[in-house]
Amino acid sequence: MLRVLILGSGGREHAMAVNLSSSPHCDELWVHPGNAGTRHWAAKNCPDWRDFGAWSRWVREYQVDLVVIGPEDPLVQGLVDQCKGDPDLAHLAILGPDQAGARLEGSKDFSKAFMNRYEIPTAKARTFEASERLEAERYLDTVNYPLVLKADGLAAGKGVIICASKEEAAEALDMFWVQNRFGNSGSKVLFEQFLHGIECSVFVLCDGTRSVTLPVAKDYKRVGPGDTGPNTGGMGAVSPPPLPIIYFFKGSKNELCGLRSRV
Repeated sequence: MLRVLILGSGGREHAMAVNLSSSPHCDELWVHPGNAGTRHWAAKNCPDWRDFGAWSRWVREYQVDLVVIGPEDPLVQGLVDQCKGDPDLAHLAILGPDQAGARLEGSKDFSKAFMNRYEIPTAKARTFEASERLEAERYLDTVNYPLVLKADGLAAGKGVIICASKEEAAEALDMFWVQNRFGNSGSKVLFEQFLHGIECSVFVLCDGTRSVTLPVAKDYKRVGPGDTGPNTGGMGAVSPPPLPIIYFFKGSKNELCGLRSRV
């Protein structure tokens, strides 16, 4: 029997809490910080993970066996590495990558270079820093529109701006580099080719040797009617989405190699 702590407060963590609470392997469950819907399971609250000393003492006191990390920020900040480096938490099982693995999510520039290096299909992109503002503006004269501008770092799903013209792109650069709307996450900006189509996410759990493919999900992000306006960071979704999806596998059925949609 496991005593489980889920970190996070969104719909993703809520869904995990619902399912874990009904598992015969789960003896006790906490959700931190949780939300109004998860309070049914979060009988006790724990310190914030950023205060690692207090947080780790709480984990030991309540004899937590498994920590499920939902949000990207604790992973990018190295919470898994801190736990692995603490001999008092040697027993702790953690669902989530270490800081090196989380860099794929924490830096779009890094993940873009990774995909190009290993020939993983991805939209063409170029990265500029704030100190390269003049060069970036000249680059705006050479691209096709719409153009996608993305904050390099984490921005709660809101650091993406789709620009229909050079004028809109220049205004977006002000948001990144003058207004500092996205903080350090926007100090580097990807200028990315716009791809038409339906965006889906494929989730795969992997322990380094084995993998299990989870259902596909689709975000409905943009705030305005007709799929217009800035991203909201996600407004909930139905999974799997009502789309005709084809999976391609190599080897065993759990080894995902690609995804294609017939839409």
